[in-house]
Amino acid sequence: MNFKIKEIKTSLSPFDVYNVFKNEEDSVFLDSSKEDTELSKYSFIGINKIEEIEGINGEVFINSESIGKSDYFLELEKRIENYKLDYKSEIPLLGGFIGYISYDAGRTLEKLPDTSVEDFNIPHMKFILYNNIIIFDLANEKTFITSLGYKENDIEEIESKILNAKKAEDVELTNKNIKFYSNFTKEEYIEALRKLKNYIKEGDIYITNMTQRFYCHNDENPFFIYSKLRKINKAPFSAYLNYKDFQIISSSPERFIKIQDRMVMTRPIKGTRPRGKDKKEDLFYRKELENSEKDKSELLMIVDLERNDLSKVCENNSVKVTELFKIEEYATVFHLVSEIVGKLKKENSAVKCIKEAFPGGSITGAPKIRSMEIIEELEGLKRNLYTGSIGYFDLRGNSDLNIVIRTIIKKDNKAYFGVGGGITFESNEEEEYYETIQKAKALMRVLR
Repeated sequence: MNFKIKEIKTSLSPFDVYNVFKNEEDSVFLDSSKEDTELSKYSFIGINKIEEIEGINGEVFINSESIGKSDYFLELEKRIENYKLDYKSEIPLLGGFIGYISYDAGRTLEKLPDTSVEDFNIPHMKFILYNNIIIFDLANEKTFITSLGYKENDIEEIESKILNAKKAEDVELTNKNIKFYSNFTKEEYIEALRKLKNYIKEGDIYITNMTQRFYCHNDENPFFIYSKLRKINKAPFSAYLNYKDFQIISSSPERFIKIQDRMVMTRPIKGTRPRGKDKKEDLFYRKELENSEKDKSELLMIVDLERNDLSKVCENNSVKVTELFKIEEYATVFHLVSEIVGKLKKENSAVKCIKEAFPGGSITGAPKIRSMEIIEELEGLKRNLYTGSIGYFDLRGNSDLNIVIRTIIKKDNKAYFGVGGGITFESNEEEEYYETIQKAKALMRVLR
C-alpha cells in the first residue's frame, strides 16, 4: 500500500465539494454540518471503492461473493487488519472502511426472538474501503486528499475536479401533498406503551426505547432530500451514503462511540423538548428540560448501562462520566446529553469495543437484552438501520460512529424513517406519542 496525503487550497465547503461527487456510486459523505460545536471538527468524503464487506442474515459477503455464515464483526476486523496503516497524524480518519451497522445486526450478537416483520431489505452491515478520502479540518479550515495508492494519478484528478467546481446551488423547500403511513395508529401506539409500562411494573425493565416507523411514496432525488434536511436540521453526525440500491439520508445529533488513540467516548441522549416560536418560549422549554427529574432519571439509567458496556473493554478505573446533564440546542429541539470516557485495553480493537457496546443503550433500554426482547414483541416491524450506527473504522485503529436517528432510508421510490423515545413507569402515554410526532416533523418537512 502506497499511502499519500496532500493538502489542497479551496474555498468550497464540504457540501459544495461533495456536490461534485454526489452521483458516484457508493460515494459517502460524513458531514459535520452543525459547525458551531466542539463535536464538529471534521467532515469526510469517501470515493473510489477498493473493497466491500456486507452482512446479510448471518452470511458475510466480500465484494458480493459469499464467504459463508460468520460473525460480521470478526470478518470486518480481519479486513481492517489486512490493510493496516502506519502514519502519524492527528486527523482521525486517513484511510479506512466507511459504512453502517443496522440495529438488526445485533441479532448476531444475542439470541433474540424473531417475530417482527421486515418491511424492506438492506444488508445488516455494509462497510466499504475507499481508495480516497477527502478530509475537511473544519477547525483549521484545511482540506486534504488521501490515497491508498490503488489508482494512478488519483489525487491530481480529484484536486482538478474540486478546483474546477462551483458552489452548490441553494435548495428551496417544497410543499407537496404527501401522505405518511405508520405501522401504528395513535391508539395502537398508546396501547403498546401501556404493555411496556406493565413490564416495568413487573420488574422486567427500568426504561425501554419504543419507536414507530413512518414511510411515504417519494420519487425525488435522494441528495436533494439530504440537501433540504441539511438546510433545516444541521447536526454534527449527519451523513449521506449513496449506494446503488438505496440511499441513507441522516442528520443525527448523537454520537454512539468515538475511539481515537485508544481513548473511548460515548455521548447518550435522553430527553427532548421542542424549540420555541420566540426567545421567551425557547427559554421556557430549555428550562423545563433542564429541571425535568424524569428526563434526568432516564439519562442516568442509560449512563450507568453505557459505563458498564465501556468497562468490559476499557482499562480498570479509566471509565468516567465527564458530562452528566448537558443541554444541547438543535434546529427543532433541545436535547439532554451525557458524556462517558475510558481508555481501551491494549488487547482490544475498535471493532471489539463497538461489538461489546452495540446497539447503543440510549435506543434500547435497561437492562439491554430484555429491552430488546420487548422491542421485538411490541414494535411489530424490524428496525433495520434505524437506531444502528453510521461511521468509520480508520486503518490505524480509530473509529467514530453515530446513533442512527433523524434518518431516512430511500429505496424503490419509498422513504422510510423511525422515531421514538425512552419510556419509564412515569411516562405519560399521550405525551410520549406526541413527542415522536415532534421528532418526525423535520423529516416529514423535507419529504413533502
